Amino acid sequence: MKTSNAGHNSDNVIDLFSGSPYSSVNDSRVIRLAPELDGLEMLYSNEASGDKYFSLKILCWGLRANGEVVGMVPWLNDLVACPDIEDPLNGAWEGYYDPGIDEMFFDAPIHKIVEVETAAEYYELECENANDVVQEVPDIIGTHAVLTGKNENSLTLQEVVSWRLFFDGTICGMLVDENKVESTPVLPGDSCLYPAQTQERFRYFFQHHIANKIKSQDPEAMAAISMLVEESS
Repeated sequence: MKTSNAGHNSDNVIDLFSGSPYSSVNDSRVIRLAPELDGLEMLYSNEASGDKYFSLKILCWGLRANGEVVGMVPWLNDLVACPDIEDPLNGAWEGYYDPGIDEMFFDAPIHKIVEVETAAEYYELECENANDVVQEVPDIIGTHAVLTGKNENSLTLQEVVSWRLFFDGTICGMLVDENKVESTPVLPGDSCLYPAQTQERFRYFFQHHIANKIKSQDPEAMAAISMLVEESS
């Protein structure tokens, strides 16, 4: 005899260990952000590095709907939770790093957990649409977006002003539309900003040290970015 699950609400199923609805336990959607202000970094490796680790500055900490707090970094063409980086070729997450005390760790710092959980509770929003804006945080690590130019073989770099979190958990890097600027400096929330990831010309995000190499026409950096752009086209 078979029973139908049609119309079954998974919120009625409770996780044995957390006591939370099963659907929320498995919900990795980001619901709140807290900027990283103390220079903490993500460590990663790749298949060509051997035992060597590389580091990226953490942009912010994200609270997921399931209660998990994770560091987040601009990675290739998105803002990604550090533990989710699992590409052996381009990079695999190894942990978090505090350069001030030369210490590696694997869980979000308690002060960031408290900050983002408290803020989520205080600013609890009731949104009707997936594209409603929940929050916008400034980019303070010098992230740049790489876009193809009018000529497909040319590239342009634009600074990311901020990161906008939408109700469905989507997080977009916001760029300036120079034709719509009414006053400067352009700040988070300005009407002249537009999301990089929705643009057909958008390719990748890079932190400032790589962006500076591209700006200075560093041969190795230019060769690498050209290869990435070709692969994404």
